[in-house]
Amino acid sequence: MKRIEAQDQEKAKLAMATLMWVCHSERPLRVDELCHALAVEIGETNFDPENVPSISILLDYCQGLITVDAEASTVRLIHYSVQEYFCSHQGLFGKPHSILAETCLTYLNSQHIKHLTPHSFPSSQTMPFLNYCARHWGTHMSKNRSENAKTFALDLLNKYEDHISAVSLLEKVPCSGYIGTMATSPLFSALHCASFFGVVELVTILINGGDYTVNQQDFTGSTPLAWAARNGHGGVVKLLLELENVDPNRVDKYNRTPLGWGAVEGHDGVVKLLLERENVDSNRPDIDDRTPLVCAALNGHEGVVKLLLERGNDDPNRPDIDDQTPLVCAALEGHEGVVKLLLERENVDPNRPDMYDQTVVMRSV
Repeated sequence: MKRIEAQDQEKAKLAMATLMWVCHSERPLRVDELCHALAVEIGETNFDPENVPSISILLDYCQGLITVDAEASTVRLIHYSVQEYFCSHQGLFGKPHSILAETCLTYLNSQHIKHLTPHSFPSSQTMPFLNYCARHWGTHMSKNRSENAKTFALDLLNKYEDHISAVSLLEKVPCSGYIGTMATSPLFSALHCASFFGVVELVTILINGGDYTVNQQDFTGSTPLAWAARNGHGGVVKLLLELENVDPNRVDKYNRTPLGWGAVEGHDGVVKLLLERENVDSNRPDIDDRTPLVCAALNGHEGVVKLLLERGNDDPNRPDIDDQTPLVCAALEGHEGVVKLLLERENVDPNRPDMYDQTVVMRSV
């Protein structure tokens, strides 16, 4: 670090920016992603490719603290002890997540991104930093917000439904199925996006602006509440549930409710918030006839199973489309804790036969 600081100001600044990205990015960055990230000038409307530094310069300026993983083509710190050092010296980078969020949003709001349409997705070679920005700006912002980041985010969200970054974000979502429907359905609104990332301040601004309906469904049929529940954002879930007109039972194209998504993903806090609403249907099955209890048992989420059983409104013996009860699902997947919770319930039938006339014991052998 002393050798880095002994360099001239511009070299030291670039080295520290490099180390900040390597330490605080949401995933390891490829060489081209990192170089383009460092070329962004926060607040500028134009991205200048002439600013992109070479990896050899970055390696030189960082004085041996970073290296390129040849197999993955990603940049990493030279040793885990370097990471430990930076973790114990939090003040070295100021507020890194604010800076990273501002950088990502500046890039997405730049002219060379704005002219793209959702149907003209560029290659990773021409715009290598696009995917990272689209998929992680909100994650960085949710960790540390700044006024600049809020301003840049609202600028992006004002045109989000037609923005290329919406496509990039949804590409990473399992079972989003957007490709066949994006031409005929609303893609993804600003309120959906802010709820997806769990940024309470942005959700509040968008709702108060009156331009979005809280129960609006996107191309998958998901509401903002469903995305917040799916991603475990309790703050946004709480905010949306406080609205009188919110429908907590609105299903998506998979017939799954926000509670169903919270159960699938194992978000105890979100499930608890939803269950506090008397009008939440906790026994609503999805397209595979799986209730939230079946989903939680199948995935081994003990906390969610306990919350659902405590409510007492669910049928713990209700089978799914494969005639598997929550107990069978948990046993077949080896979730002993869930099995124990279910067997402690007097109304759980361990001897119920399935469509093949087999009990849970017989199927577990």
